[in-house]
This record gives sequence, structure tokens and C-alpha cells, in this order.
Amino acid sequence: MSGLRIPLGGPDGSGTTRATGVLAPNASPMTLDGTNTWVIGEPDAPSALVVDPGPDDERHLRRVADHLGDRRVAAILLTHGHEDHSGGAARFARMAGAPVRALDPRHVLGDEGLSDGDVVTGGGVELRVVGTPGHSFDSLCFWLPADEAMLTGDTILGRGTTVIAPDGDLADYLRSLDRLRAGAEVTAAKALLPGHGPVLPEPIAALDAYIAHRRERLEQVARARRDGAATPAEIVAIVYAGLEEGLRPAAEMSVRAQLAYLDGA
Repeated sequence: MSGLRIPLGGPDGSGTTRATGVLAPNASPMTLDGTNTWVIGEPDAPSALVVDPGPDDERHLRRVADHLGDRRVAAILLTHGHEDHSGGAARFARMAGAPVRALDPRHVLGDEGLSDGDVVTGGGVELRVVGTPGHSFDSLCFWLPADEAMLTGDTILGRGTTVIAPDGDLADYLRSLDRLRAGAEVTAAKALLPGHGPVLPEPIAALDAYIAHRRERLEQVARARRDGAATPAEIVAIVYAGLEEGLRPAAEMSVRAQLAYLDGA
């Protein structure tokens, strides 16, 4: 049975019965309210799993440790290696005496990494690793069957849409969205727990919106190029008209990924 609770207010403390968010103080146009660090485990278990300890911010890492209380950290897991998710992993690993597991070997501390299909146990629960490249080459999601919830990192955000980073690929991302959409239907998923923003309690609707948005953006970019826009900046001025200045670099990053996809289609 799902342990979904409805978040009241910000991401801090929201989640499910077995997954609780601790919000890092790194709010920005790119990170929304900040990075969600997820503490996973049965409420009365002697250990827990920690997903995405966030940036290297000692105040935040100590808040995560305080939330854990007397529970031991069985493992620290990374949805991907971007600094706002992984920057504090090494420091937190020293604080907690726990290994860090990730797809990218550069972020692994200990004997085991992560790959698609792995099952990680700790805190009386299991997390199933789902490979979802696209936002970055090393992006992973984690399925928490006990709560019928998926931890999505930056693959799906709680508000807005993610960018395709320079180490990502739009074709991979579209395939990952399709995989998550199919999985959400088969498993009757009840919640998406993102790396930024609030919990999404309607996974299929959120994934359908993400897929439709990506297809619409691709058509808009193709149309802008047919109308004579030649550079990412020129395309952003048309497709993302009115976008606040601080988000223009991210929009140009996404346009580059869209152009690469269209040129390879």
C-alpha cells in the first residue's frame, strides 16, 4: 500500500511514509527552492538510505544528519553527478561513515557503483535503480515499491521542466521519459519525488505533460529555424520570448540540445 502524504508548504518534510525531503539552502532559477535530499527507510528502522546529499554545505549536511537521528546511513546514492546533488557527498560520507554509490565512477566512494537494474537495500526497504540518461549521461531514478513512488532527480522536476545539460542528450532523454511513463502505468505509481520542487502526486499526468512539452518545443525550434533564426540566441528570442534574463543561458543550452536532436533525426 502506498504511504503517500500530501506536502503542506515547501519540500522540507514532504514525501511519503518512507521518504522524507530535507531542502538544501541553494535556491536559484536553476535549482528552484533548492536541492531535495531524500532520506529513505521505514520510520522505525535502525538505518536509512540517503539520496542526493546536495551541495557541499555543512549546515545542510548537519540538518540531514539531525533528521537521521540515531539511524545509521546504509548508503549514499546519487541520481547524477551535478554539483547541486553530489557536491556534499564526500563530506557527508565522512560524517556518516557510509559509502557513496553512483553510475559515474568518479563519484563512487566504496566498492560498489550503480547501474540500471540494481536493487539497493537499507532502512528496511529496497530501491530499484532505473537508468534514465538524458538530463545528464549518468542520470538515474530510484523506484521505491513500498510507497509506489519514483525518485526522479533532475529527470522530472516538481515545477517547470529540466534542461538538457552539456553532458546529456535529448534523444536519450525522450527515451527515458517514455520508459518512465510506461513504468508509471504498469506499477500504478502514486508519486514522483523530484530533485527540485514539490512532490508530484499524479505521475502519469506529469509525465504526459513533460513528453508533450518536449515535442511542442521541438516543433517550435524547427519552425523558428525555418523562419530564419540561425543561432541558439536567436531561437531563444523567438521560442522563449519574455524569458527572464537569468534563465536565458539555460534556454540556450536546451536549444543546442534540440538542434542536435533535429539534425540527427
